Amino acid sequence: MTNEKTNQRKLRLAILLSGGGRTMVNIADCIKRGELNAEIVTVISSRQTVAGVQRANELGLIPQIIRKKDIPDIDAFSQHIVEVLDNANVDLVCQCGWLCLWKIPEQYKNKVMNIHPGLLPDFGGQGMYGHHVHEAVLKEKRLISGCTVHFVNDNYDAGPVILQRACPVVEDDTPESLAARVFEQECKAYPEAIRLFAEDRLGMVEGKVVIKPSAS
Repeated sequence: MTNEKTNQRKLRLAILLSGGGRTMVNIADCIKRGELNAEIVTVISSRQTVAGVQRANELGLIPQIIRKKDIPDIDAFSQHIVEVLDNANVDLVCQCGWLCLWKIPEQYKNKVMNIHPGLLPDFGGQGMYGHHVHEAVLKEKRLISGCTVHFVNDNYDAGPVILQRACPVVEDDTPESLAARVFEQECKAYPEAIRLFAEDRLGMVEGKVVIKPSAS
C-alpha cells in the first residue's frame, strides 16, 4: 500500500538563527530520518561568525547573512528578511536561536515559529534567552522548567503558544545542566510543532492555538 505522506508536497522551511545552530541540525536530522515531510530551503543568520553558519554549510545550505547592525532601521531589516523568504517560496519560518526582533508581515502571520527555553509566559521578553532563562529559573528556585514553541508576533516571546514540554529542575542543577535537560525537550517539541503545521492541524480560536484532531 502506498504511504499517503510520500505523495504530499514537502513543507518548505526557512531557518533563522543567531547562534550555534543545534536546533537547525535537530530539524535536519528529523527530516533525514523521515520523521518530517519537509525540506530546509533557506537559512538566514543574523551573525557572520557563529557556529550555526558553519553547521548550515555542512548541511549543504549556504546561509544568508542579514545583520541588524548593518540595517538599523527595523522596517528595512524586516523587508530584507521577507525578500529572502519570498524568493525561497517558504511555507514556514522556524526561528532557531534567533535573537532579533523583526516585523512579521501579513502573509507570514501564524507562519513563523520560535522555540523558547522556558515555560512561557514566565521568563520571556527582551534579553531572556539561553543561559539567561536558565539562570532566572534557578534563582527563583523553580521545580519545573521546559520549553515553549509559539507563533511569533511583533513582541518578544508574546505570540500564541503551540505546545510546551516540561522537565524537572534538580537540586544541584547549574544553568548548563538545566540547559541540557531543556534542550532534550526542545528536540522533541519543535519537530512535533512543525509536524502539526504540516498536517494543517493548528487552528486559531480567539487568539489561541487549537490543535485539531488527526484526520487518520
